[in-house]
Amino acid sequence: MLFNSAEFALFLPCVLAAFFATPARWRWLILLAASYFFYGSWNVYYLTLILATTGVTYVASRAIAAAPNLGRRRGWLIGAVVVNLGILFAFKYFNFFSASFAAGCGLFGGDNRPLLLHVALPVGISFYTFQALGHAVDVYRGDAEPEKRFGIFALFVAFFPQLVAGPIERSSRLLPQLKKAVTFDYRQASDGLKLIAWGLFKKVVIADRLAVYVNGVYGDASGAGGAQLLIATYFFAFQILCDFSGYTDIAIGVAQMFGVKLTQNFHRPYFAQSTPEFWRRWHVTLSTWFRDYLYIPLGGNRVSRSRWLFNIVIVFLLSGLWHGANWTFAAWGLWHGAAVAVSVLTLARREKVATALGLSRLPRWSAAWRMVFTFHWVVFGWVLFRASSIGEGWLIFRKIFAGEWTGSVTAGVVGRFDFLLAVALIAALLVIEAVRSRVRLRQWVAAQSWWLRWAIYFCGATAILLLGVFEKVEFIYFQF
Repeated sequence: MLFNSAEFALFLPCVLAAFFATPARWRWLILLAASYFFYGSWNVYYLTLILATTGVTYVASRAIAAAPNLGRRRGWLIGAVVVNLGILFAFKYFNFFSASFAAGCGLFGGDNRPLLLHVALPVGISFYTFQALGHAVDVYRGDAEPEKRFGIFALFVAFFPQLVAGPIERSSRLLPQLKKAVTFDYRQASDGLKLIAWGLFKKVVIADRLAVYVNGVYGDASGAGGAQLLIATYFFAFQILCDFSGYTDIAIGVAQMFGVKLTQNFHRPYFAQSTPEFWRRWHVTLSTWFRDYLYIPLGGNRVSRSRWLFNIVIVFLLSGLWHGANWTFAAWGLWHGAAVAVSVLTLARREKVATALGLSRLPRWSAAWRMVFTFHWVVFGWVLFRASSIGEGWLIFRKIFAGEWTGSVTAGVVGRFDFLLAVALIAALLVIEAVRSRVRLRQWVAAQSWWLRWAIYFCGATAILLLGVFEKVEFIYFQF
C-alpha cells in the first residue's frame, strides 16, 4: 500500500476514526493492527520477519537489562545483532556476495556459478532492523529502559507511517509518545494534512515527473548523449530529494494526526556548504544512527589520524551498502567518505587560503561558491547511486566529461513541454526551499485571511490533480 494510492486515501481516515473512537488504553492495539495490515499489504508472509525481529530484540533487551554482569549483557546484545543482521543479510546481501565471490573464483578458473536464494527483498527491512537494533544498543548502554509490554514494543518497530522508509526513530523518543493518551486536535490534524499535501506534491508532481526523463535516459545510457545524461543526473538529484523527503513529509504528517511527532529527516540538504554539512541535512536519522552506533564505538575522532580516516571511510562504505546490494552503492559511499575525509583534513588550510585571498571579506560569495561546489559533488555522486553497474557509471561519466554532446536533450525521451515543466518545477522547489529557510510557510499560511488560505489550498490541490503522475510509482527508498 503506497502513500500515493487510493487505497491509502481510504485506509488512513478509517484508521483515524477507529483510533479516536477506541478507549485510550486500547488505541495502541488499533495502531498495531493497522501497521501489520499496512505492511502485510505488500506480502503477508513477510510479517513473520518483522515479528521475528520484534521478538528477538524484545527478549534480548529485557535480558540485557536483567543480566547480572557485563559479560551476560554483551552476550545478549551480540545475539540480537547476529540474528537481526543475519536476517537482513540473508534477504538483502546473500545473493550479492555469493555472486561476487563466484565471479572472483571465475577469474582464477574456479566455479563461477553462484549459490542464490530465490527470495524477494522485504520492503523496509533495513529501516525496521536498524530501529529495533538501536533500542537494544541503547538498553545495553543504559540510555533507555527496555519496554515491558510486548505489544507496545511491536508497535514501536512496526508503526506504519515510518515503517518502510523511516525516519529511523530512537526508542527514547518514540515509545513514550506511543503510550501517552491523546485527544483529537483539529489544528494538529490540519497541520499534518498540509504536510501530507506538500509531500504528495513533491512525490507525484515533481519526483515522478522527473522520473520519466531520468528513467528514459538512464535506461539507455549507451545510446544517450552526454547532454542528456548530464541533465538526467541533475534531474535525478531532485527526483530522489523530492521522492524521499516527500515520503518523510507524508510520514510526519500522518503520525502527527495520531499525536506522534517524528524526527525531521531533511533540512534543505542542497543548500549545504560542505559534504559533512550535507550529511547533517540529508537522511538525518540514518546519519546519526551510523554516527552513534558505529562511528563513535570505532573511536570517532578520538584516535590517531590514520584510524580517524579509516573510521570515516568504513562508516560511509557501510552506509553505502546499507542502501543496496550492489558495488555501485559501495562506490557511492566511498565517494562521500573520501569527500568528508578530505574536508576535515584540509579545513584549517582552506581557511588560511580563504583569508589570504580575502574571501573572508566576501562571505556571501564564499558561501555561494562552497554551496555550488558541494551541490555538484553530491550530484555527480548520484551517478554511482543511479547506475546499474560500475561499468555503466563509468560510461556515463565518460560521456558527460568527454564532450559527447550531440543530439537534442529531449529527443526520444519526453516532449518539449514536459521537459520545460520539469525545469520549472525544480526552479519553483528551490525558491520555496529558500523562502522556507526564512519563513515558516505553514504558519504563515495559517495566519492569512480565510479566503487567501483556501485559495492557496485550492491552487495546491489543483496542481497535484493536473500535474501529478498517478501511476502508483513506488518510493525509491522502499527498495532499501
